[in-house]
Amino acid sequence: MNGYQDVIVAGFGGQGVMLIGTLLAYAAMEDGQNVTYLPVYGPEMRGGTANCTVVISKEDIGSPIIRLPKSLIAMNRPSLDKFQPQVLDGGIVVVNSSLVDMKLADSSRVRAVGVPANEIADGLGNTKMANMVAIGAYVQLTGVVPLDVLKASLRKVISPNYAKMIPANEQAIQAGADAVRV
Repeated sequence: MNGYQDVIVAGFGGQGVMLIGTLLAYAAMEDGQNVTYLPVYGPEMRGGTANCTVVISKEDIGSPIIRLPKSLIAMNRPSLDKFQPQVLDGGIVVVNSSLVDMKLADSSRVRAVGVPANEIADGLGNTKMANMVAIGAYVQLTGVVPLDVLKASLRKVISPNYAKMIPANEQAIQAGADAVRV
């Protein structure tokens, strides 16, 4: 990693946007980096809009607010429509191509990468893991944290009541990384 990365993770409430933002933040802390995490919820929660901002840096971070993000994970079309115009030229946009037509991605300005997160998660047996597929793809594309650190950090963010789901989530992260590996 080059020392600084930021991302807006956005989707509908219930897509696990906050969970993967939290996971990324914990992984970066485990990797010895500085982190800020800023969640934003729409009024409806589940089914409404949700997004979070994660800033990761080897240096001190001045603010958790980013006006022009270097990257975006868009889990649905409203998120792509809202945040893609803000992404810096040359930035990375991971698009859940299961729910968003890739023709809507501004590939002339950003590096838009389609990941059929829902289909991959379905193939693993649980559509709810689409978020893990997306974060796996993002980490593989950016190198912001080591993939093994991301997987190990699941134990920090998944409730002990759901610990039995950790192996499946690790598999989904790996599937997302594999989907974008060149």
